[in-house]
Amino acid sequence: MSDAPSPPATTGEAPPRPNTVVAVLAFAGIVVSLMQTLVIPIVTELPQLLHAAPSDTAWAITATLLAAAVATPVMGRLGDMYGKRRMLLFSMCMLVAGSVTAALSDSLTPMIVGRALQGLSSGVIPLGIAILRDELPAERLGSATAMISASLGVGGALGLPTAAAIADTFDWHVLFWTSAVLGVVAAVLVLVLVPESSVRTGGRFDLPGAVGMAAGLICLLLAISKGADWGWASDTTLGLFAAAVVVLSAWGFYELRVNEPLVDLRTTARRQVLVTNLASVAIGFAMFAMSLVIPQVLQMPEQTGYGLGKSMLTAGLAMAPSGLVMMALAPVSALVSRARGPKVTLMIGALIVASGYALNIALMDQVWHFVLVSCVIGAGIGFTYGSMPALIMGAVPASETGAANSLNTLMRSIGTSVASAVAGVVLAHMTMSLGPVTLPSEDAFRTVLITGVVASLLGFAVAAFIPRRRPADTEPAPASGGPGGQAAEVSGARA
Repeated sequence: MSDAPSPPATTGEAPPRPNTVVAVLAFAGIVVSLMQTLVIPIVTELPQLLHAAPSDTAWAITATLLAAAVATPVMGRLGDMYGKRRMLLFSMCMLVAGSVTAALSDSLTPMIVGRALQGLSSGVIPLGIAILRDELPAERLGSATAMISASLGVGGALGLPTAAAIADTFDWHVLFWTSAVLGVVAAVLVLVLVPESSVRTGGRFDLPGAVGMAAGLICLLLAISKGADWGWASDTTLGLFAAAVVVLSAWGFYELRVNEPLVDLRTTARRQVLVTNLASVAIGFAMFAMSLVIPQVLQMPEQTGYGLGKSMLTAGLAMAPSGLVMMALAPVSALVSRARGPKVTLMIGALIVASGYALNIALMDQVWHFVLVSCVIGAGIGFTYGSMPALIMGAVPASETGAANSLNTLMRSIGTSVASAVAGVVLAHMTMSLGPVTLPSEDAFRTVLITGVVASLLGFAVAAFIPRRRPADTEPAPASGGPGGQAAEVSGARA
């Protein structure tokens, strides 16, 4: 790893204020996370809108998932090498390009292309966190990181009612035009107000490593996301799982022997990084269960005996307060991390999420029940989102922050993908008949909620194995000469 270059000479132009940088990066994170819920209000209408079979239009969601899985670690590594703001701007350009492509589409192929391009923007939040580590004073880093991390949940929570309102009022293309406009605004703000960090690794990009990782992840996530449609015991699904094992094993063997790997597996094998990433898979699983249960139960017909018969807009509005709770608790999460360490914050968050799901098992009769539950779970997510990047940054050099945080984001995404697959199996096999229609039963939704409790407690148990550190060790010390104090490499990045 090469030494970071010296900071550029000071000019007469005042550096942007830390609050401005945090606000811009949080806004960019919210814009990118909005695209995850953008198509939910029109999913059932896509076959008619795009003149395609439902199994084919499902690729409008799958394409985004696959593109995001590949792009997130690649953008993080490229940001460490060539400039984090540069890669962040590239990501925003991909979001705009994908939004415009989808907005102009009336058939399946351009829609899938557009959604894949949108997925390429998913590295914005880990890149933003890496920028904060380079640019902010150490005393501001914890709260700023928690705020940026919370923007992912805020965007997801606010995106559903916003998208539902737009879809109900305007032509569906307006959803993507709105996304394009927001992407342009975010890109301009980043270009004008966010400085480029001088902390870089340099070196040569590991193209074979990127191709190998992409192939392995695509095989794995395709098998997880489409296994229910193809059949879990089908040759295609089992073949993809086998291919994922072979390709990712060969990829790991290669990465350990190349001089400048895409992912430094020796760094990721350090106990703090490894255990945090394992906990992130469980937490990612737990967090996604809320998005699968609450909107569906609210929209189920009242004739089922448990559904509330509400609209998509009402379901989205019931979940929207959870995003505000996440943002409001981000500073509290940072204070707990500063006083007790991010390990404790992560464990507290996991317990809060578990209690939220347990509460939902008992309370499923009124709209306010779901508002309360989503707020409790949102509080837990706010704690967990803020603590995981802090744990990662406490164990890796500053020059590897982008790649390490991107890998952690990928672990959470794998958890959400597994949650979607598991919930899909449960909801498809535990059903009831309502006339000629077959719907998931109330017990099916309760089972998914129970898996959310179990996954949260598993995340808590795994997090208990994270090495305990003094609170002062959880934030990197500032280096001299940087704007606001560039984060120095954690000495030794203790294993």
